[in-house]
Amino acid sequence: MKAQLNPSFSRKHYLGGLLIALTGAILFSTKAIVAKLIYRYHVDAVTLIGFRMAFSLPLFAAIALWQMSKSPALLKSERWRLIGLGLVGYYLSSFLDFLGLQYITAGLERLILFLTPSFVLIMSALFFKRKVSTLELAALVVSYFGIVLVFLHDLKFGGDNVLLGSVMVLGAAISYAVYLIQSGQMVTKVGSLRLVSYAMCVSSAACIGQFFILRPVSVLIQPTAVYWLSLVNAVFCTVLPVFMTMIAVKRIGAATASQAGMIGPVSTLFLGAFFLDEAITVWQLGGTALVMGGMYLLSKKKA
Repeated sequence: MKAQLNPSFSRKHYLGGLLIALTGAILFSTKAIVAKLIYRYHVDAVTLIGFRMAFSLPLFAAIALWQMSKSPALLKSERWRLIGLGLVGYYLSSFLDFLGLQYITAGLERLILFLTPSFVLIMSALFFKRKVSTLELAALVVSYFGIVLVFLHDLKFGGDNVLLGSVMVLGAAISYAVYLIQSGQMVTKVGSLRLVSYAMCVSSAACIGQFFILRPVSVLIQPTAVYWLSLVNAVFCTVLPVFMTMIAVKRIGAATASQAGMIGPVSTLFLGAFFLDEAITVWQLGGTALVMGGMYLLSKKKA
């Protein structure tokens, strides 16, 4: 009887993990939509990210304290490295991302960020002498061609600021790629939940500190909608996706979870059209298909 139940349980376990991965990817992509809605209230990037991380910090701090109570103390070198990871991976990356979103569409932003795995590949080849296969090169060519396609389309209709915004989001993707490479070497020692919660606490402190250094306290007074949208940005577009992705990886593996994440650019494209009235054109659909195709090829590469 037990043998007959196992296949059904395994299937439900897999489908549950896949659903979690898909939901996490969509929620994480939605932060671009929420940010665009907040910008309508004339809020700048410093304030936006400050509010986002202020609402996120209590949740990440609670998880960090829980992890601290059940885990051995970190070495001094590990503490400094975690601080560096938090500043590069979440503070710098998020700040550049939200700066760029002031100038480009949510769809283009998500496509550029979706290239992060390719930047990890390039950095590994340049700095760690990792050999790049023909399949991986093909994936890079296809995906970058898709980005160029969407970028040229948006540049034609969005003006010179599209270039500035794209460069900022590109910087966000590169800084996050650095975080992934460095955290990959540390996660086995510290643990994924502990690493993420600690790094997010560092990032939150940096974002909140930056706000109070660069903006007067009076800027804390905003329309009610900004507070609600910031809360949504923090809980549903930051905290939940981070931990849902971790749960999905544990259930279905990193490779499958990363492939499920390919729904991100598509969901952003249609959510942007629904909430922000961003046009969906053949050029954008074609570019999105190419980027996703390239990343799919990259995900099929065997380790």
